[in-house]
Amino acid sequence: MFPELVIGSDREALRFGDTSLTYGELARRAGQVAASLHGHSRVAVWATPTIETCVAVVGALVAGVPVVPLNPKIGERELAHILADSAPDLVLAAPNTDLPPALAALPVPSEIQVSPPVTTAPAGESPAFIVYTSGTTGPPKGVVLPRRAVTSNLDALADVWEWTADDVLVHGLPLFHVHGLIVGVVGPLRRGGTLHHLGRFSSAAAGAALAGDGTMMFGVPTMYHRLALDCADDAALAARIGNARLLVSGSAALPATDHARLADATGQRVVERYGMTETLMNCSVRADGDRRPGAVGPPLPGVDLRLVDDAGEKTQGNTIGEIEVRGPNLFLGYLNRPDATAEVLRDGWFRTGDMAVRDADGYVRIVGRRATDLIKSGGYKIGAGEIENALLEHPGVSEVAVTGEPDEDLGERIVAWVVPSGERPSTDELADHVARLLSPHKRPRVVRYLEALPRNDMGKILKRSLGD
Repeated sequence: MFPELVIGSDREALRFGDTSLTYGELARRAGQVAASLHGHSRVAVWATPTIETCVAVVGALVAGVPVVPLNPKIGERELAHILADSAPDLVLAAPNTDLPPALAALPVPSEIQVSPPVTTAPAGESPAFIVYTSGTTGPPKGVVLPRRAVTSNLDALADVWEWTADDVLVHGLPLFHVHGLIVGVVGPLRRGGTLHHLGRFSSAAAGAALAGDGTMMFGVPTMYHRLALDCADDAALAARIGNARLLVSGSAALPATDHARLADATGQRVVERYGMTETLMNCSVRADGDRRPGAVGPPLPGVDLRLVDDAGEKTQGNTIGEIEVRGPNLFLGYLNRPDATAEVLRDGWFRTGDMAVRDADGYVRIVGRRATDLIKSGGYKIGAGEIENALLEHPGVSEVAVTGEPDEDLGERIVAWVVPSGERPSTDELADHVARLLSPHKRPRVVRYLEALPRNDMGKILKRSLGD
């Protein structure tokens, strides 16, 4: 998994603030962690944005012990569920970390004895991570990701992003999710490159890193939205961001308005990609490809993707369908939940629940989630995402989420939840705006105004919380 770690070179591997480790130093520290994990079946990692979190994860992977990353902001009930479900043998955390009482019963290694390095590589089907997804209709489910999914997916991303050992990846993402941890930490280490973690994202910190030796940046739409606004007001910052070889956005759709603002200010067009915890990354725009707003590119090498209708038949032409994928990137199943695993698999295809259309050249455009973003109104199937993008082009809209709610006449009516940028635009004004850009049947019938949209730690809008 980590060829450069075996070599143990003087190349810089990790940088957090003023602290850094070369591959040789990381190999020694991760080797000590691996030695302490001998005989254990599973380990939890209290995933603070620190270099110690990375050392713990790499050590566990070297030892072949599956990692359960834990969000340091997790609530008591959810933490209790994850610990009971995954049953880790011990917890790894940065020194002097205040752990919640639920973790007090788990041993924390302290004095680590150096022992001979692990010489037998775990099999590709061996679990590498158990990552818990956000629960929508019940408690979070543990997604069991095998080593072959991690390595094959990272190698496919290296192909499409032209990612090499010469790259220095910059990001400030949390380290308990596949975006920040697997792609953002394991990814550069597999390539033999460098991770420069910002600790906490800010436009200034990102600009300083990319003005230095940084070549790539990962972020979520909320980060790029802030960056786009800041670059528009600060030509020096825009020039620093413009130094990047590649800006990658994921975890949610990046609005067309932010694509345009960043391109105008920096000369950089953001690459979007599409993935899930259960599948890792499925699609991405290539580094040398056409970077279109609203498109996540074609499937990655080795990933099969199809769009299907309600009956499971492939859709024809530019028709909305549910994304199903198969390939070496798929998870092994949900921990302790064979019933839930069976529900999402169909003849080897994983049913994502995401709705999309596919352009003639193979580019995929996500229009929303089947559960929350596919609105059936007046006999039409309407994707919430395209209405949200249209509304974001209105100068009076800062943020927006679109949902459906029951309507006796239409089946469902379209509701826009709007955070205004200044004076509130009227419902009629916004409805006419959407009707002009898209079509009349896609206009919102109801507009509700908010001070902010509910979001999770990765910046995704929590639509199920709207109206609570």
